[in-house]
Amino acid sequence: MSIFDKEITQKLQQQIRTIPNFPIEGIMFRDITPLLNSGEYLNMVTNMFVDICNHYGWTPDYIVGPEARGFIFGPLLAAKLGVGFIPIRKPGKLPSSTIQIEYSLEYGSNILEMHDDAISEASKVIIIDDLLATGGTVDACVKLCQQQGAEVIGNLFVIELEGLGARDKLSPIPCESLLLYPA
Repeated sequence: MSIFDKEITQKLQQQIRTIPNFPIEGIMFRDITPLLNSGEYLNMVTNMFVDICNHYGWTPDYIVGPEARGFIFGPLLAAKLGVGFIPIRKPGKLPSSTIQIEYSLEYGSNILEMHDDAISEASKVIIIDDLLATGGTVDACVKLCQQQGAEVIGNLFVIELEGLGARDKLSPIPCESLLLYPA
């Protein structure tokens, strides 16, 4: 159930381009680059995320975002909330000591890293990314934050692909998405 007016979400949805069969046959790729090309829409998305935080009473100490597109929306939200942003990156991209987690993908695995001093114990964090599909990347981010003693109070997404089990995987941490699409 969205807290937003249907007209607002329809305006936002018009900024998402659907590309059939990209990157492989059978995939309906949801392209956010038209949204990124507009200061008006970037501001709208950021304000919608702030409204979600206010609606649920989420008061984070940090916003956490995985590369690459969590790096776009995370700092925008962090700045609006007056909190810090913590990047989670692929191996070898962070310049100081890190902790890492390996997680499964549909075919194979991947690794994510975070600076080992990025989050202080008992911090409250929100994880943000552009897209929620199966939940593997965000689940890995949750685990990295929890390894450092942080509490993940919510997950935010621009787009969610429904029916892939991501919400169950991330439960009991709340997930809020601005736009829903069938998988």
